[in-house]
Amino acid sequence: MSNLKIINEGARSHLPFSPGIIAGDFLYVSGQASVDPETGVIITDSFEGEVRRSIANLEAILKAAGLSLDHVINVKSYVADEADLAAYNAIYREYFAAPPPTRSTIVGVLGTKLKFELDCVAYVPATRQQAR
Repeated sequence: MSNLKIINEGARSHLPFSPGIIAGDFLYVSGQASVDPETGVIITDSFEGEVRRSIANLEAILKAAGLSLDHVINVKSYVADEADLAAYNAIYREYFAAPPPTRSTIVGVLGTKLKFELDCVAYVPATRQQAR
């Protein structure tokens, strides 16, 4: 574990996990949902609002690691209602430039409070690794 760098800035949770961990050339980011980054409290919203807040939380963790959405190479997303997939794809295109990261989308797996969640893996360029 001594070669790992824990990223605790960017999003707060009362649950037992690290927001992000840099291991070698990669940053692994835990699932980000529509949560207030200061309090860790779930904020229920429209589907679009929850997606945008989740991505904002993801961006904050990436920024704390000196990265951006441009460094993301894999996204796993969780959508509560299949009817929201078209909206998700439209919003996703706003945030992830072509060519977009690889992605898996799992539908119908969230509990009753959340409409959306995502996690990711980001590439940490050698120039960022030297700065650590």
